[in-house]
Amino acid sequence: MHKTGFIWDEKTFWHAGSNYAMLAPVGGFVQPFVSGGLPEAPETKRRLKNLIDVSGIDEDLILESAQPATMDDLLQVHPKAYLDEFKTLSDNRGGELGLRTPFGPGAFEIATLSAGLSIRAVEGVLTSVYDNAYALSRPPGHHCLPDWPNGFCLLANIAIAIEAAIKKGLVGKVAVVDWDVHHGNGTEAIFYDRNDVLTISVHQDRCYPQDTGSASNTGKDKGDGFNMNIPLVPGAGHNTYLEVMERLILPKLKDYNPDLVIIANGFDASAVDPLSRMMCTSETFRMMTRRLMELTNGKLVAVHEGGYSELYVPFCGHAMLEEMSQSSLKIEDPLAQRLTGSQPDYAAEKFHSGRISELCEFFAIQ
Repeated sequence: MHKTGFIWDEKTFWHAGSNYAMLAPVGGFVQPFVSGGLPEAPETKRRLKNLIDVSGIDEDLILESAQPATMDDLLQVHPKAYLDEFKTLSDNRGGELGLRTPFGPGAFEIATLSAGLSIRAVEGVLTSVYDNAYALSRPPGHHCLPDWPNGFCLLANIAIAIEAAIKKGLVGKVAVVDWDVHHGNGTEAIFYDRNDVLTISVHQDRCYPQDTGSASNTGKDKGDGFNMNIPLVPGAGHNTYLEVMERLILPKLKDYNPDLVIIANGFDASAVDPLSRMMCTSETFRMMTRRLMELTNGKLVAVHEGGYSELYVPFCGHAMLEEMSQSSLKIEDPLAQRLTGSQPDYAAEKFHSGRISELCEFFAIQ
């Protein structure tokens, strides 16, 4: 058994943005949804927490909340002008900044709590309070640039947590493995010219954002070679993601030898997600977690990012937590048989494997 922290707070489920219908702003010929709002809605995360309670795996976890990130924590990543504007709008019935980041009143405080959950998870592992930890952060963070929120992300949760740990002298080198189906452009941008944080993003090519995530973007100045993008064409499934882990991600991590690995943990590469065209299953996320656990001797942090299937996100998250905690409790994935039977055929897998070989050659990985 591992001491696995599960860091969450009900208040994060109260964040809302309701002036969109899926990805389109309401207005003109775009009719509002009856339920309203963005795909980034509270139910995927709330249902994961509910499943944890009902299955009984909460007995094998350390469930805690955390203090919000302080202004000093936020200023390590975000300029004061952005934080002031965000706070002013939040105090006055909400608004929207950047792209696809609407928010209601009180969103600033909720976002700082979300960042605080990430800080607690990272510091808890680095100080051996937990062996590993899962932060159920919401709103998410990996698309957020220092002064420009983007793609449902209002604060750069993982970057804020890393900077807080570095400032306290808890960590030297950190690696971020982002397997959210969308490119982790915000995390990349924040650390692009640094060599103390290795950023790796495996994502559906040109899904979101459409103009970032190329394999040719490998960092600059001191950070040259410390950013790895792994863009995959639509249709990649379980075997492709595990091949990416074995042939690209693990060798890069072994070479870098970080003090801590953080997963930017999106479940939107699943086969039933409305915002992507990948074919992963809960077993994919379990097995990728297992391989990272083996590499790090169980010392791992996962910070929740995307994933928009209310049905399936909870089962993907539960599979990860089973692996992280080494719990004897295992629950059945209700879509396992259907999704396993719909995985890409041999020819498609050969195609994806060929693309991985091209990336191995580009990154000079044997």
